[in-house]
Amino acid sequence: MEWVLAEALLSQSRDPRALLGALCQGEASAERVETLRFLLQRLEDEEARDGGGAGALPEAAREVAAGYLVPLLRSLRGRPAGGPDPGLPPRHRRRVLRAAGAALRSCARLAGGPQLAAALAEEALRDLLAGWRAPGAEAAVEVLAAVGPCLRPREDGPLLERVAGAAVALALGGGGGGDGDEAGPAEDAAALVAGRLLPVLVQCGGAALRAVWGGLAAPGTSPGSGRVEEKLLVLSALAEKVLPEPGSDRARSAREADPDARRCWRFWRTVQAGLGQADALTRKRARYLLQRAVEVSAELGTDCTCGPQEGNGPSLFWWSEKKKDELLKFWENYILIMETLEGNQIHVIKPVLPKLNNLFEYAVSEENGCWLFHPSWHMCIYKRMFESENKILTKEGVIHFLELYETKILPFSPEFSEFIIGPLMDALSESSLYSRSPGQPIGSCSPLGLKLQKFLVTYISLLPGDIKSNFLLKFIRKMTSRHWCAVPILFLSKALANVPKYKALGIDGLLALRDVIHCTMITHQILLRGAAQCYLLQTAMNLLDVEKVSLSDVSTFLMSLRQEESLGRGTSLWTELCDWLRVNESYFKPSPMCSSLGLHKTSLNAYVKSLIQEYVKSSAWETGENCFMPDWFEAKLVSLMVLLAVDVEGMKTQYSGKQRTENVLRVFLDPLLDVLMKFGTNAYMPLLKTDRCLQLLLKLLNTCRLKGSSAQDDEVFTVLQNFVMSTTESISEFILRRLTMNELNSVSDLDRCHLYLMVLTELINLHLKVGWKRGNPIWRVISLLKNASIQHLQETDSGQEPTLGNQIQRVVSMAALAMVCEAIDQKPELQLDSLHAGPLESFLSSLQLNQMLQKPHAEEQSSYAHPSECTSVLEESSSSQGWGKIVAQYIHDQWVCLSFLLKKYHTLIPSTGSEILEPFLPAVQMPIRTLQSALEALTVLSSDQVLPVFHCLKVLVPKLLTSSESLCMESFDMAWKIISSLSNTQLIFWPNLKAFVQFVFDNKVLTIAAKIKGQAYFKIKEIMYKIIEMSAIKTGVFNTLISYCCQSWIVSASNVSQGSLSSAKNYSELILEACIFGTVFRRDQRLVQDVQTFIENLGHDCAANIVMENTKREDHYVRICAIKFLCLLDGSNMSHKLFMEDLAIKLLDKS
Repeated sequence: MEWVLAEALLSQSRDPRALLGALCQGEASAERVETLRFLLQRLEDEEARDGGGAGALPEAAREVAAGYLVPLLRSLRGRPAGGPDPGLPPRHRRRVLRAAGAALRSCARLAGGPQLAAALAEEALRDLLAGWRAPGAEAAVEVLAAVGPCLRPREDGPLLERVAGAAVALALGGGGGGDGDEAGPAEDAAALVAGRLLPVLVQCGGAALRAVWGGLAAPGTSPGSGRVEEKLLVLSALAEKVLPEPGSDRARSAREADPDARRCWRFWRTVQAGLGQADALTRKRARYLLQRAVEVSAELGTDCTCGPQEGNGPSLFWWSEKKKDELLKFWENYILIMETLEGNQIHVIKPVLPKLNNLFEYAVSEENGCWLFHPSWHMCIYKRMFESENKILTKEGVIHFLELYETKILPFSPEFSEFIIGPLMDALSESSLYSRSPGQPIGSCSPLGLKLQKFLVTYISLLPGDIKSNFLLKFIRKMTSRHWCAVPILFLSKALANVPKYKALGIDGLLALRDVIHCTMITHQILLRGAAQCYLLQTAMNLLDVEKVSLSDVSTFLMSLRQEESLGRGTSLWTELCDWLRVNESYFKPSPMCSSLGLHKTSLNAYVKSLIQEYVKSSAWETGENCFMPDWFEAKLVSLMVLLAVDVEGMKTQYSGKQRTENVLRVFLDPLLDVLMKFGTNAYMPLLKTDRCLQLLLKLLNTCRLKGSSAQDDEVFTVLQNFVMSTTESISEFILRRLTMNELNSVSDLDRCHLYLMVLTELINLHLKVGWKRGNPIWRVISLLKNASIQHLQETDSGQEPTLGNQIQRVVSMAALAMVCEAIDQKPELQLDSLHAGPLESFLSSLQLNQMLQKPHAEEQSSYAHPSECTSVLEESSSSQGWGKIVAQYIHDQWVCLSFLLKKYHTLIPSTGSEILEPFLPAVQMPIRTLQSALEALTVLSSDQVLPVFHCLKVLVPKLLTSSESLCMESFDMAWKIISSLSNTQLIFWPNLKAFVQFVFDNKVLTIAAKIKGQAYFKIKEIMYKIIEMSAIKTGVFNTLISYCCQSWIVSASNVSQGSLSSAKNYSELILEACIFGTVFRRDQRLVQDVQTFIENLGHDCAANIVMENTKREDHYVRICAIKFLCLLDGSNMSHKLFMEDLAIKLLDKS
């Protein structure tokens, strides 16, 4: 049909120049350009038959090419890459482009010589080198694709090489210029160049083919630095040229200089990278190239090796005609597995997984125990499985990999180790992989966790010694390189802890373990974090080369472990650590501190003695009296090492007597005790020295307390207690002076006040433990402290503006009174007065509640400050927010005192609401005013300071609910508002929730509210349902409520009183909701609960279970609590029976 059309046109006019000129006029429609192509091809055929080349036709062809076709191509492809398309529809535009390109090729052949093709190619190359985003770049590709076949391989060789180099660079994303590396334009360039230009160039053979292959195989375009997608696009388009042609003479002829991609290791690395890409089309191209290479190798029947070889290992690809059958079997199975993984359906993939085992059998030589196939091919399969969108497939892949060493021992390979550190650990970071198997009981260990542990132990034991240390260090560092969730980090730590003992880690490993604790686990759930810390400490003890670290390094690492979460004295972990120190103490590298003191021994005792001597020593710069209190870190470290050293000494003899313990501890603590004994007499002792000594004293007492069941038989604590008690008088006199003699007069002294009160509380506890005596120095100090504090608080400013020193002393005095009240409230032995109201009670009852402390001027504050040390604190205190915190603490301490007063004299609170005309305890006998003040305090105090106010409300609300119901309801609302805004503040939320439940759901409050059936009754039920609603997103909330209510309703284990049952009847909705409660948690929440139960089931084997209190906040306790309450009902009691019947009917209605 095309030939007929061309003949018809030529029959109309035998002048081709006129005919071509007529076709080049008018709109460039697809039909017109295609007609031009038909005509030019017909003229080209005639020229070939006639052997022409002279006359007007060559000139006409040059005119058509330069005057019509090239401008046409530029108009169609002339937009910058990524710019808007011309108005032509895409399909119509594509027809025009193809026809114009073919017409241009005919013009180049008709031009009578190679000059036109070379000229057009040179011009197009310039446009191409200007960058893909430059106008004309796309048109240049079309021109080059059209005239490329007309270029001569030998004469135009340099031009072909330049065109090939530019084309490859553009196809691989390196010739975009400017923003040419953007995804859209780069993909357009790669597709156009790979699809149109490169196939034309490689057909030219010779220099062009070698230039294209050189660009593809160049080091700069390796998968690590180039774009794998574009490279595979080009390689798949040129597969027939870069791989030998089976069955042709070309593969065996002298043209063996042509490229053979099978022998290039960069080609295979690109294929492997493509097999793991996220894009499905890229993976398909990689599989095609692999399959094509295998088919070519099989058909050629010649040996082939990819070089260079890496060490003594196998090449990335090799072929041997002698092992053709085995090689074909291996690669057929390999390609089948990779194609099956594309399905992403586990039921399709699982039957193919046994073939993966076969691949390992083919890949390892049983005779030599070495790899026959490069292990990186196996890693490609696992990487594809690990990165699957289907998490079930990911889990199957991880389990399959971890099970490798259960049945076979694979030769060592660096690729294998890198894969474990990289893709495997990335996959193991997914928490959902650690879920229980179907049918496994709650609290069982994760199957994946067990397999990981077994795999890691086996794999590390098989590693060569010089590689083992490096692998372990990389493994631990990987645990710090990302944000890991709690469950994966726990099982990774557990697996590391089970690695057999080996001197693998030095100071770098110790720092890496510390970074895991500090950086990775800071936001994890507390029990999981504590258990992981235990495992990481065991890892350090098993894998540390003690000759490369000092005791100073070890002690710093131990400080990264939270003693309240993991490393508690008396636990099995503590004992294990002591034993490790005992065995290795003489092998540690000398500590810098010991060396500076002239001690060359590395014993633990020598290190600890030097540690304490250095700690209590005064430094030359300790001269300021208004400076910051020291950080607690050093005190924690010294106390920890002292107690470890004492317990290590106790292990050295089978029967360690009290006398020996006393001697050892005295040797360590003599410098500290000497300083403490001088507290009461040496008024010029540097302030920071006193701070540090008191901090160390506190930490020694806190750390020394055993967490296990043998706390009563602890000789170390008994000896330490005796030492501390011998210094009680000196310490208490010092604290009394500091708290009462206006010596605390700056903002920085408030932390010091807190320290003094904590020490005083510890001293009170110690003396109560051994027996309270009225002649005790603590008794006298408490009495004097109480009286002096009251005196300071009663002083007025005589109308003058208050000074900072006076205001700080008022804050200190109120804090001291709060400490005294708390001590008396918790320990009846400290009742200093009779039940009749004394000066303390009278003063507290007359306090101006919620009184604001006037803020002194900033200029006056600065006169009390050390200019170089206290700037930041004074800046904060001079601001409204900074001073507001001080005032809030002052108000908090007021309510601590009032809580003590209300509890002591709760019988004097009038229940009618009527006021007593002349009350001798106003705060107690005028409860309405006190309740109003409590509501004001709730608006002033922060959420972490409202606890004493809640305790006061617990006493006041039952007395006033009948007479002042609206006021009580307001307290319910305000308290609930605080609770509901605290759902994410763990350390504050739970104590506040407990106190809130105790005052709102107090049995007296419930009984009175149900009796009067007022608004409070419905408000309580409203809050009850809000708590249940909150429990849907926060585990343990409903458990707190139902536990308290059921305990308050149960009078004995065998009976429930009639009155208490009345409350249960009135609030039967609570029991009803508890019976059917069971929030459907998200899968990740269930997983965390399962793992927490697993840790709890470990019992004493995991120190975290000992040092942390089990709060039992799991939601299944809600149903257990409700059923236990119902079980205590008496079936023979008619009221109990009716209650059960009513509850059963409501349960049926609910269902």
